[in-house]
Amino acid sequence: MADTPAAKKPAAKKAAPARKPAAAAKPAAAEAKAKFSKAIEEARAGAAVLGKEAQAKAGAYRDQVTAKGTDWAQEAKTMAEQARDKAGELAKDGKARTSDAIANLGKIVSENAGTIDDKLGAKYGDYARTAARTMQETAAKIDSKDIGELGDDAKEFVRKSPGLAVGMAAVAGFFLARLFRGKSSEE
Repeated sequence: MADTPAAKKPAAKKAAPARKPAAAAKPAAAEAKAKFSKAIEEARAGAAVLGKEAQAKAGAYRDQVTAKGTDWAQEAKTMAEQARDKAGELAKDGKARTSDAIANLGKIVSENAGTIDDKLGAKYGDYARTAARTMQETAAKIDSKDIGELGDDAKEFVRKSPGLAVGMAAVAGFFLARLFRGKSSEE
């Protein structure tokens, strides 16, 4: 029996060292948890700093885009004003040329009314004189009106006689096409 207690003692000594690694594992797990928690806190802090930097950069980009947009809008407004001024100048020039052309055509018809009397008869000469007078009056009306009034008159004419307006536009387009085709074939 003496052998039996001696055999138990070494077994008891072996059990005690097994408890020490379990106890040592608890502080290691706590240390790992603390390191993990610290890493998460550092990651959160880093993410917050990155978020603030991203917001600052986004604000700077927004300011740049707003400034460029304002500049582009101002440039567009300036170009639109220049285009409007140029269109007004071209319209005035076109009005003057149209008036002069109609007046000159009326003058030519009036000058040739005598020849028409001789060749075709007085009745046709009177038609030519009436046409010449109408052309002179039309040229004077065009000269006396500004561009806005002429535009309003044109709108009213189209509203009253759309078929005639389309026909006149087709004839004018035909003559313009012939005019430009003739110039391009000469070159």
